[in-house]
Amino acid sequence: MYKAAYGSASGASTLGGAHQLPVPIVRFNEFLPDTQQIGQGVVVNVGNWQQQLENNKQAFALDFVQRSRFTSALATTLTPAQFVDQLFSNAGVTPTTGDRQAAINEFGSATNTSDVAARSRALRDVAENATLNSQEFNRAFVLMQFFGYLRRNPNDPQDTDYTGYEFWLNKLNQFNGNFVAAEMVKAFITSTEYRQRFGPP
Repeated sequence: MYKAAYGSASGASTLGGAHQLPVPIVRFNEFLPDTQQIGQGVVVNVGNWQQQLENNKQAFALDFVQRSRFTSALATTLTPAQFVDQLFSNAGVTPTTGDRQAAINEFGSATNTSDVAARSRALRDVAENATLNSQEFNRAFVLMQFFGYLRRNPNDPQDTDYTGYEFWLNKLNQFNGNFVAAEMVKAFITSTEYRQRFGPP
C-alpha cells in the first residue's frame, strides 16, 4: 500500500560507486504495527481465517486512507480519475483500461474523492494490482530480510546506507528471484548480526 500511496523513497548506495537508487518508502516502525493489525486473529487453516484476513485488510485500508500522511498526499478534492491516476503513477504501473476504470468506479458518480470507503477500495485495487506485485516482489523480498531477520531498516546501523540492500537486490535479480540459489536467506540467518539477537554466538 505504501508504494501505491507514496511511491518510492531515494536512498544512497556505494555499490559500484556512489549513487542514488529508488528504495521502499515503508519503514520498519510502520511495517510492524501495520502487519500486526492485518494479521490480528488470523490463524491459517483455523476457522474462517480467510474471511478474517479479508475483514482485517478492509479495516486496515480504511484506517490507512484516513491517516494524515495519506490525506495530505492525496486530497479529497481530487477527482476519482486524478486520485486513481496518482496512485498508479506512484506505483510505477501503467494500468490496463479495465484496471484503471475499476478503481475509478469505486467512487460511483462522485466528482471528488471524499468517500473514505471508496478511497480505501480504490487504493486496494491499485496496491493489489498484479503488475505492481510482479514489479515489486524482489524489492519487497529483500526488504523483508532486513525487517524479519535483522529487525531494522536496510540503512539503519550497522549499515549507513542502502549498499547492502542493493547488493542483495541485484543478487536476487541475477538469480531471477530464486532466493535459495542466491543464498540470501542463508546469508541473513548465518550473519553475526542476526545470531547476536539471541545472545553471544
